[in-house]
Amino acid sequence: MKTVVLKFGGTSVGSIDRIKKVCKIIASFKKKKNKVVVISSAMSGITNDLINKSKLISNNFDKAEYDTLVSTGEQVSCALIAGRLNHIGFQSRSWMSWQIPIITEGPYSGSRINKVIVKELNIYLKRGGIPIVTGFQGINNKLRLTTIGRSGSDATAIMFAKFIKADECIIYTDVDGVYTTDPRHYKNAKKIKKIFYDEMLEMASLGSKVMQPTSVQDAKLNNIDIHVKSSFVSKPGTLITGSKKSFSDQIITGISSTKNDAKITIVAVKDRPGVAASIFKPLSQNLINVDMVVQNISLNG
Repeated sequence: MKTVVLKFGGTSVGSIDRIKKVCKIIASFKKKKNKVVVISSAMSGITNDLINKSKLISNNFDKAEYDTLVSTGEQVSCALIAGRLNHIGFQSRSWMSWQIPIITEGPYSGSRINKVIVKELNIYLKRGGIPIVTGFQGINNKLRLTTIGRSGSDATAIMFAKFIKADECIIYTDVDGVYTTDPRHYKNAKKIKKIFYDEMLEMASLGSKVMQPTSVQDAKLNNIDIHVKSSFVSKPGTLITGSKKSFSDQIITGISSTKNDAKITIVAVKDRPGVAASIFKPLSQNLINVDMVVQNISLNG
């Protein structure tokens, strides 16, 4: 009996009709005698709404309470999915991150999953149940809820696949795979059937929105193959997998772009040890990614 992890993004569970469709996909896997674990994001727009509410309360909202607040979105979607599955004749229940538990470490809003305690979950799976697990969150060593960054549900699915030793991990989203470039900007973009971790990591880092770079990195480190598929159309997706070679034989796999980068030039930087650390440490502490550093000769030659 195969164990399958299915992750559904915010657009896939963005309305009641979409949740009903998602439940049909889950049911199709269960009918094939698979053990099925479902990871769900919040319904699209919910997390942004919660963030806006926190800003209306305070311009310096407590970080721990912020994570507690924004993690509620996934509880809603998981309860709705479990409720629908029970309605159509399947045994299902929602599981909050603290009920499993999913153990995280690191700062609030930027934690990483360290361990998933799967004992109770495995018992439930053996009884034929379908657990619907809140993505994007966990608990720290102070038993406080933490979140693992936007699009963190992908990382949740990958780490679950690792700890329950899943045979397959499928990421359902609003696109039917990874394309050579953004099909919204270039109509002749082609879907990639198979892409290696390093290639996907490079594309994700350079602006591809299909998966977050940290999720691809987790998949590579734990050797978890990922299928990216659409929850809206029944089409083959893209397999993200490992390879003995870092890259495929193709000279170019894809082209990515981003409009969300800022270029900052710093002049009069003193040439002494520790200066670079003093510049980049505050950026790291505020979860600001530096994509590229270009160092030139000083203005005075």
